[in-house]
Amino acid sequence: MRILFWGTPAYAVPSLEALVEAGHTVVGVVSQPDRRRGRGSQLVASPVKQRAEALGLPVFTPGRIRQDPGTQAELAALDAEMSVVVAFGQILPPEVLAQPPLGCWNGHGSLLPRWRGAAPIQWSLLAGDPETGVGIMAMEAGLDTGPVLLERRLTIGLLENAEDLAGRLAALTADLLLEALPRIAAAGPGPEAERWRRLGVRPQSEDGMTYARQLRKEDAVVDWSLPALEIHRRVMALYPGAHTLWNGRRLKLLATEPLVERLRGELSPEAAALCGRWGAGGGGAEAGEVLAVAPGEGLVLATGGCPLLLRDAQLEGKRPCQGQALIQQLNARPGDRMGLGASS
Repeated sequence: MRILFWGTPAYAVPSLEALVEAGHTVVGVVSQPDRRRGRGSQLVASPVKQRAEALGLPVFTPGRIRQDPGTQAELAALDAEMSVVVAFGQILPPEVLAQPPLGCWNGHGSLLPRWRGAAPIQWSLLAGDPETGVGIMAMEAGLDTGPVLLERRLTIGLLENAEDLAGRLAALTADLLLEALPRIAAAGPGPEAERWRRLGVRPQSEDGMTYARQLRKEDAVVDWSLPALEIHRRVMALYPGAHTLWNGRRLKLLATEPLVERLRGELSPEAAALCGRWGAGGGGAEAGEVLAVAPGEGLVLATGGCPLLLRDAQLEGKRPCQGQALIQQLNARPGDRMGLGASS
């Protein structure tokens, strides 16, 4: 099948690779333009563009596909039978959606209609969803509003961060796309409504719809007055970006465990052994206060509820470290507090 692939982040790379390995003809790859990153502000190509170039595929990087009739015409000339979209990062205009005779199909990392939008993986973790999944959705003019052809579910682990979850969902997206393509091809071209009827797609209900908005810088700042579980979810969802201050320096929080009695069975054995020692509220300690140094494990911190075990972190200007190395690097003692000092 002749496929035009749209994608940008690492999440989309397994899907691109799967299409090529399955023998499909990827006639072109559309990705977001190169961005300046790092301290040197060097232009860096997206992971999808890098992989596409390594595979010898033609790449297009329109700044705004809606406002780029020239690129739209170039893509139409590729004569793709269908478009596959995985985390591209722009909304496709009706002119582009109408181009391929077998339609445009999106591999979306949530159980639609929950978490339509830009950051479904992060928001499923922030909300504490027990499960998530992948849907193969027919694209239409609305934002992730099209009917769903195939769907698979995954359980979310308490200690799973966004990077780990994205890896599992990315692999599932690739597998599900390969399952969907023969069905889409067998249904054949024709009017959209008729193709969808032949495929037996599931229309989305507006009941239970939630929107996964773009994350902002302030979302990554840890508020120690929140309960331990809520802080933990933020650390997992925004990995590796959630941060606080330690003696006026930025400290990225990379791995935590909420010392909540009812969650004991989902914690590591080391964290489970710490549950219940301080009680809810940390015995009257200030939010963010170091309650104890757990040798070999990390720091036990007071929150707005039960304590939180900080296992892995990265101090500004230092490498990530965990357990005993983290304790030594921070030189932390009971009574010290997180979140104090001017932000740099």
